[in-house]
Amino acid sequence: MRYQGREVDIEGRVRLVMESALTARDRVGVQDFVLLENYTSEAAFIENLRRRFRENLVYTYIGSVLVSVNPYKDLEIYSKQQMERYTGVCFYDIAPHIYALSDNAYRALRTQRKDQCILISGESGAGKTEACKKILLYYTITCPTNDDFAAIGGRLLQSNPVLEAFGNAKTLRNDNSSRFGKYMDVQFDFKGAPVGAHILDYLLEKSRVVHQNHGERNFHIFYQLLDGGDDNLLNTLDLQRNPQNYQYLVKGNCPRLSSVSDKNNWKVVVKALSVIGFTEKEVENLLNIIAGVLHLGNVQFGEGEAGETYITTEAQMSNLAKLLGVDGLALREALTHRKLTANAEEIISPLNFEQAESVRDALAKAVYGRTFTWLVQKINELLAPKDILNYNRKSCCVIGLLDVYGFEVLHHNSFEQFCINYCNEKLHQLFIDLTLKSEQEDYEIEGITWEMVKYFDNKIICDLIEEKHKGIISILDEECLGPGETWDASFLEKLEDTLSDHPHFVTQKSANGKTRRVMSREEFRLLHYAGEVNYDVNGFLDKNRDMLNWNLKEVMCQSDNPILRHSFSTGEGIYHKGPGMVATKFKNDLKKLVEILKSKQPSYVRCIKPNDAKQPERFDEVLVRHQVKYLGLVETVRVRRAGFAYRRTFEAFLQRYKPLCPETWPNWHGSLEDGVSILVNHLGYKPEEYKLGRSKIFIRFHKTLFITEDALEAKRPDMALALQTSWRGYRERSKYQRIRHAVIVIQSAWRGMKARRRAKRRRHAAELIRRFIKGFIYRHEEYCAENKYFLDHIRYSFLKNLRKNLPETVLDKSWPMAPPLLAEASDHLRRLHMRNMVRKYCRRVQPEWKKQMVHKVVASELFKDQKDSYPQSVGRLFLDSRLEQEQISLKVIQTLGNDKVQYGVPVIKYDRRGFKPRPRQLLLTNTFAVLVERTKIKQRIDYAALTGISLSSLSDGMVVLHLPSDDVKQKGDVVLHCNHVIELVTKLSMMATKVNYVNISPGSIKFTVARGKQGIIDFVRGSELKVSKGKRGHLLVTAPRIDNT
Repeated sequence: MRYQGREVDIEGRVRLVMESALTARDRVGVQDFVLLENYTSEAAFIENLRRRFRENLVYTYIGSVLVSVNPYKDLEIYSKQQMERYTGVCFYDIAPHIYALSDNAYRALRTQRKDQCILISGESGAGKTEACKKILLYYTITCPTNDDFAAIGGRLLQSNPVLEAFGNAKTLRNDNSSRFGKYMDVQFDFKGAPVGAHILDYLLEKSRVVHQNHGERNFHIFYQLLDGGDDNLLNTLDLQRNPQNYQYLVKGNCPRLSSVSDKNNWKVVVKALSVIGFTEKEVENLLNIIAGVLHLGNVQFGEGEAGETYITTEAQMSNLAKLLGVDGLALREALTHRKLTANAEEIISPLNFEQAESVRDALAKAVYGRTFTWLVQKINELLAPKDILNYNRKSCCVIGLLDVYGFEVLHHNSFEQFCINYCNEKLHQLFIDLTLKSEQEDYEIEGITWEMVKYFDNKIICDLIEEKHKGIISILDEECLGPGETWDASFLEKLEDTLSDHPHFVTQKSANGKTRRVMSREEFRLLHYAGEVNYDVNGFLDKNRDMLNWNLKEVMCQSDNPILRHSFSTGEGIYHKGPGMVATKFKNDLKKLVEILKSKQPSYVRCIKPNDAKQPERFDEVLVRHQVKYLGLVETVRVRRAGFAYRRTFEAFLQRYKPLCPETWPNWHGSLEDGVSILVNHLGYKPEEYKLGRSKIFIRFHKTLFITEDALEAKRPDMALALQTSWRGYRERSKYQRIRHAVIVIQSAWRGMKARRRAKRRRHAAELIRRFIKGFIYRHEEYCAENKYFLDHIRYSFLKNLRKNLPETVLDKSWPMAPPLLAEASDHLRRLHMRNMVRKYCRRVQPEWKKQMVHKVVASELFKDQKDSYPQSVGRLFLDSRLEQEQISLKVIQTLGNDKVQYGVPVIKYDRRGFKPRPRQLLLTNTFAVLVERTKIKQRIDYAALTGISLSSLSDGMVVLHLPSDDVKQKGDVVLHCNHVIELVTKLSMMATKVNYVNISPGSIKFTVARGKQGIIDFVRGSELKVSKGKRGHLLVTAPRIDNT
């Protein structure tokens, strides 16, 4: 079938087109190892890798297999623009890339509706985890969206830092080595949008929790918590920042990494847990367990005289019990005693010192391992498709991502390395089988004779490890379950007795003299496909049993921590024989994994580590050669090149190369097979260079393809010229015909529409004229059908004119003239409009301005045309007070008590005798006024006692407050001068409700002096304001003239 111009074969792979990559082969090597000249040479293979590595071309194909070399530096090839460049593009059209492989698998999933898987393999530090991240990021960015896509995409990406924190560690070869195997199924709906994911984990290296080799570290999460957790969190967990204080973190002697920021990674992990959907309580329980493991490592034991063991670190035990949520006494008893069952009776026996330490470490490994399993299960719950009703497994497909630990050959290899290398053996066997099977099926379907390629079949090694009753795992399980005491040495002896004749198994006893000198008596050697590995049997039995005392399991089952309670199910507290063995469980898990992978269409990423120093631009040929060998890359090239290096369907081959033959260019109308036969005969292909199958052509030699491609490149200019000429002529003719036809259609339609519109307007105009004339004739009659249109027009015209000429302010008294017919309606509308304007104006007035207007109105009633200084005060706002709060003495305010000062102003008080000026403050309250001298109230004037307020008509600021002459509390009228006399008198008269008591005298004012005597203030005009003592004891006030024009 076809997919966006690219061919998809029956297996769902996007084939071709590697021809476009041939032009750059001389400068940076070939993009596909299948096209190597000397494809059987390992040196030529490595040289091609080196040349591309130096040019920062870290990806190369072996057919559909992607080879990736870790550059150990950031390359600008992973941007969103690069993703878009590879989206929907044929697999071989542009440079090799992890995105091309990802897009190829995705398009095969969409077109064939068949599950896909991407197998990522390689040595530790070769970049497997990063490759998995890049694939996930590509699907997150480029796949179609749906309602839940943003959340699913974020959770998919954020699951990586969480799993890395809990499952990765620093090893001698890799600062971020995966210490567990991971297989993730990304689930897509029928639209191609991710809807969920599911993760399977394999064999977490739990022994790393309690022991690390020199130069290695424990799992990342311990260091991230200590370095990145805030002080409050560490105090809650009773932790200290220094990793050296914890026994489980000091054995590798590597607390810090220069290339890693534990503090920053902690922030990433905390954010990721939140994005994935973990609750705060779940994170708290998780961190309690992590801290509990650290405290458990610091639990120390002592040994009594009778050999009994006791705990010497009570503080650690208290913290441990609190963090794990278990009973402290029960935990202490379980760490120092063992519960056995004999004849249906429970026997509790004490542990010796070594046994107690082993039990402690076993508990730490069990707690961490089961917590990691819970973490993966919880992530699976949060990544599961949310819309269960609309989720149908049959309508959805998955892309599986397999990221497992690489083949490991360490200085000291133990049970963990044995399982890891066994896993790599199985996956290598799967890779070889699927690759050969695919080739054989292709040749058989097409009827091509298959030339068998010799390669190493590692099935013999897999059988050596997993065969029933005779394999290493079966012997290991038999030894673990055997009666009585069993030892690692007895296991090795059984291996020697059973497997001594096997060609891939060696012990010191069966080895030759040279090998015997480099092997220990406690080791056995397996000849893996990737090389020879010596395994130390010490610890094999204990690690395979992975046993935990049943009384410890009972304690954990009763934990208050829901994670531990779930991980240690209550059924585990019941003693029973025959615990599941780790190696057997791992073998069964691998079997299921292989079945899963075989059910899917595979794609391969083979990762290569260029050097052990993790340095950019350094290519260690010895190290690379070793990896090329055990990954079987040269064998893969040989398989791809066996018989035929290149294959294409007849249709695709003819479509690409038909310009090279006059008989097939530009179109071939016969059968595809005949067309291909004519084409290859014209090109001069020799019979040994190609074969024609049932639907494909197979080209044996790469030179044949190069020559054909070069001929096509030389032909392209002539092809382009011919195509351009034909296309331009066709395009212009078609354009002219379309334009001519469009013009005719538009002209006809336009002329008809114009004529119809003109006739319609004329009919309408004639009708309107008749109705208007008839209405004018009957305009004085009652409203009827004859004058209805005319009168409605008159009303409409008046209202339209009125709308445009409505008064805009309440002061505008204009109004359009109305026809007699609408005189009454016009008056009514005028009143409504005026009322509406007044209402709007009143609504816009703020309370402050309303108060100001009230005061101004009162001032106008009092002083307009009465006092010369009034016009100047009109444009000035009346203030709430002329005194600041701090200008009024606190003592005076306290004396006034609940009577709040409403207004204050500075004044000058003139004595009744001698008229000596004295500065005062006049304070007005709601019921009285007071004259204040600094901090002392000199005089109180009750508003009820106030008999009048007198002012002159001139521009002076004099004011006289008249008081009753018979009031013994008062000493006569009060004579004041104020610069704000208009404001003062207005506020005073309103607060005292004495507006009608304000008197304005044009010449003089009489006032009462003490004991009934009268005083007089004379007012005259002058050049400036002046207050002085005049003749006959009068007070003379000279007021300046004010020009109010």
